[in-house]
Amino acid sequence: MILTNALVRTSDAALPLADTVVIEGDRIVFVGTRADWEASGSAAAAASGHEIVDLDGRTVVPGLIDAHAHPGMVAKSLWHVRLPWTENVDEILAFVRDYAVAHPKEEAPFLYFEYYPSTAFGDDEPTRQLLDTAVSDRPVLLQDFSDHEHWLNSRMLELMGVTRDTPDPVPGLEMFVRDADGEPTGVAREQVYRHFLEPMYEAIGWRPPEQVTPERVAEFFGFMTESGVTSLFEAFIDDEQSLASVAELDRRGELNMVYEGALRFINRSDLPEVIDRLKTWQARYGSERVRVRTLKLFYDGTNESGNSAVLSPLEGADAGGAFGQIAFDDRELTECLLIANAADVDAHIHLVGDRAFRSACDAVAAARQRCAGDGTEWRIQVALAHCELVDPADMARPAELGIIVNWTPHWSGGYFGEEARTHLGDERWNRMYRFGEIAAAGTTLTFASDVVTKYELHRGAPLFGMQVAATRVDPEYPLDGERYPGGVRPHPDAVLPVELLLKGYTIDAAKQLRIDDRVGSIEVGKVANLTVLADDPVAVDPAALAALRVDAVLFEGRVVAGALPGRD
Repeated sequence: MILTNALVRTSDAALPLADTVVIEGDRIVFVGTRADWEASGSAAAAASGHEIVDLDGRTVVPGLIDAHAHPGMVAKSLWHVRLPWTENVDEILAFVRDYAVAHPKEEAPFLYFEYYPSTAFGDDEPTRQLLDTAVSDRPVLLQDFSDHEHWLNSRMLELMGVTRDTPDPVPGLEMFVRDADGEPTGVAREQVYRHFLEPMYEAIGWRPPEQVTPERVAEFFGFMTESGVTSLFEAFIDDEQSLASVAELDRRGELNMVYEGALRFINRSDLPEVIDRLKTWQARYGSERVRVRTLKLFYDGTNESGNSAVLSPLEGADAGGAFGQIAFDDRELTECLLIANAADVDAHIHLVGDRAFRSACDAVAAARQRCAGDGTEWRIQVALAHCELVDPADMARPAELGIIVNWTPHWSGGYFGEEARTHLGDERWNRMYRFGEIAAAGTTLTFASDVVTKYELHRGAPLFGMQVAATRVDPEYPLDGERYPGGVRPHPDAVLPVELLLKGYTIDAAKQLRIDDRVGSIEVGKVANLTVLADDPVAVDPAALAALRVDAVLFEGRVVAGALPGRD
């Protein structure tokens, strides 16, 4: 196949632009101008065997790469109930109450709602007693918009067996919020409740339809393919069935994706077991397109929940001069990285606060120094995900240490509202999400969707993320226009150029997944994973990027979404 009369943005520094790409089988055999191809002699020799596709000025980019996604979690969310979007708590409770009346206990033994705004309660927090006023005859859970906090009623806590004496899996992070007497208030942080679901399910004699099957997870992958994505990193494989479903799609030839997955560890003590499981699953399910070789760690909380690890005290009525929570100190993280290095597995670390960022950088520096001191090769790759608040003094450290920074562009506007301002104060809130300086220092910067539920799946399209990052305006959840002109999140100069976004969604993301020898740029010898766009993303109005049409997606030289001109 010859794709010609196109604007080809290659993501290859040696040849950034071209107008013709020639594909043989699943590989790219030529990139350049049509004139050079025809003059090379190869054109005449291959003329009878090549289909010529005139793209009529369309833009071709490498197949896009989502460097932090959650297909398994999205598949498990299909049964969740969507809440109306309102900060009025009475309206939320009324909806929950009415839904329970319409769907009695016999029909819906457990109710799961998403999302309520993180700002709905102001300086207060929800309580189980308040939720009991809506439904008390069965377990109920409401997920907040940050996806890191959950509101439970008393019945759910009771059936899970959670009391004042129940230890938290990760105190300060993965935990139940408690009152002065130690009793659970009804707020559960991170995924703590998942550790206690089994007794509840046994008590109610029911389980939600959460099994991840190839058919259920295919909806996620299908959407991503149609959005131009041809490679993806699953940042947290929740269970083996999820990975088995991905492998089955690959076996059927229906995955149309290069897939990399990660397993979570909590601390140094469980790390060896997780590494053993990772290697077992890789041997069981790995293939040319499916691989598991990364460890995931939640290092601190979130800015919206007020438990991110920060360098200066948190603000707010309940902060008490606290500096947030961190899973463990940089010395233990150093040991974890050395264990991972010995096992030759990479690390992907969730962190949002500036103290967590500095601590992680310190740990990488110490681990690398230890390796250098004893003559051990530093083999692993460390990616820091989110990095929402970074001290100016630390902006260049990822580049110096070879750390990859992974960001979710569709968060760049007003998606999470202003709840973090309550805990961080104005100055820190205003300098969140500044990645231009990090990129300018030479850091490998990658981009991702991080969608965790079907509710927000549409926001996982890379072009949607590019629009928000290039404008600092969320088209669905803009900030108050009277306080923030145009709904632009401070500071406007933190917008990211589309050229940088394309790089982070292609060749740099391929480096994070360790597949840049095969994909990520349009170069001779690489696999023909390509995305054909109706127009040039660099030239269109940044506020119109989400509307830019994906005309065709090629995976291994095959059209797997859309259509090329002149083809049915």
